[in-house]
Amino acid sequence: MRVLIYTHAFAPKIGGVETVVMSLATGLAGFTNGQGATPVDVSVMTPTPRGTFDDESLPFRVVRQPSLLQKVRLMWGADVIHLAGPAFLPLLVALLLRKPVVVEHHGYQAICPNGQLLFEPAQKLCPGHFMAGRHVECLRCNAKAGLFHSLMMWLLTFPRRWLCARVASNITPTQWLSTLLRLPRMITIHHGLAAEDNRESAAASPSEVAFVGRLVGTKGVDVLLRAASRVKAKGLEFTLRIIGDGPDRSRLEAQTEALDLVDRVKFLGYQPDAKLRETLAGVGVIVMPSLAGEVFGLVAAENMMRGILPIVSAGGGLAEVVGETGLTFPPGDGEALAGCLERALRLPENARPERRRTQDRAMTCFTERRMVAEHLALYREFAGELRRSAVPEGALQ
Repeated sequence: MRVLIYTHAFAPKIGGVETVVMSLATGLAGFTNGQGATPVDVSVMTPTPRGTFDDESLPFRVVRQPSLLQKVRLMWGADVIHLAGPAFLPLLVALLLRKPVVVEHHGYQAICPNGQLLFEPAQKLCPGHFMAGRHVECLRCNAKAGLFHSLMMWLLTFPRRWLCARVASNITPTQWLSTLLRLPRMITIHHGLAAEDNRESAAASPSEVAFVGRLVGTKGVDVLLRAASRVKAKGLEFTLRIIGDGPDRSRLEAQTEALDLVDRVKFLGYQPDAKLRETLAGVGVIVMPSLAGEVFGLVAAENMMRGILPIVSAGGGLAEVVGETGLTFPPGDGEALAGCLERALRLPENARPERRRTQDRAMTCFTERRMVAEHLALYREFAGELRRSAVPEGALQ
């Protein structure tokens, strides 16, 4: 079976979509079972330049910056086309070729002109203006981009949504996202992470807290700093590691000084994967205070696998990811976040039972093995090779 994956963003870029596509393509290329299943021939098509990335080291073919003719040829030769997001032109061409198309939604492009579900003027989670028909609010939301650009984003949302309603399947990483998109033929497949040595660190402590992500307004780091200030005022000891970089770093560093948190907060900048585990050594709590609704939350799932307790904003898919193993608070509510931090800081020093429950959930729900098996079952169904139930739970080796 020939599977073509189209992704707008791919390695060497770094991000959630890039991570998920790499994991999915690698897992599909390495699929084997003992029942004579047809091997999977995987190709990834992307406009992302190669740079210094070594494509030859991957177990699948990568086609970068293809022409329109190359796109058509690759799509024509595929048995199933997987789109990592509802990219308008690839989606249109694939449907015109009458190919089985699955769209995996990594954002809100099918219901929101800017794809973020963030109402920019208020910097809050959008209540769903586009789907409610409040289109003037959509234009006002994106006004900073200019009237023409705002108008084009709004107009393209209509045909993009219309096309998504005609694909073979719409995949979402959380059931929460499915309730928002309201598209036909939806199925939830949680993102998965590659297995690694996830043994708990005996030195991890709830008093060591971390944030990992881009330093931009939608991530809510300013809310975390306000919450940290409240916790410090109560005399509780903690250290907060801010891991990541972005345009808001200087503003957040100034806020840290203004709140008298310089002795508690460390800005560590961007850390590559090879160093991130070392940087997180000893951390017992991870905080994701996102203002916009996160579609999934790879950072949460990854650190849950390490036995790190999650505290997340309740808006979006994050609450679904952490389940009952984490603490949640209303987006933007610094006082409620401070309460969650205080509760975590008052746990026993090692908090081993809580960490074990967190890790068990992640290892059950968010493995690469499960993600690949569920995608492959869907592809085979559309390619006419197998019904979904024919893919055994232990098919990946």
